[in-house]
Amino acid sequence: QVQPVESGGGLVQPGGSLRVSCALSGPTFSILGVGWFRQAPGKEREFVGAITWRAGPTTYGDSVKGRFTISKDNTKNTIYLQMNSLKPEDTGTYICAAGGREGWWYGYPTGYDYWGQGTQVTVSS
Repeated sequence: QVQPVESGGGLVQPGGSLRVSCALSGPTFSILGVGWFRQAPGKEREFVGAITWRAGPTTYGDSVKGRFTISKDNTKNTIYLQMNSLKPEDTGTYICAAGGREGWWYGYPTGYDYWGQGTQVTVSS
């Protein structure tokens, strides 16, 4: 059983930066990718991006391209989401998910088996 645990959320001003982390516990040998999703109250879940667990290629949703960067440290079983040039509309709960079912690279939630509880990111002045 894989358990993602997010950390690093907080309050940041528009235009600022923040890095959140996702630590994976349990066996990861079957994990193909790790994705980030976000959800704001009253809105549907949105795909932020994902990274291939072994090789490292990344993909991003259109709304964050050029501003967000996903990286990883396999020795620590940790994935990072670096968020720059933050906007108020980036506010939400950032959720980490691990899996590898069909569609995971393209942000389909059904492509992921294991989900974290999320960490809150608030962009406000």
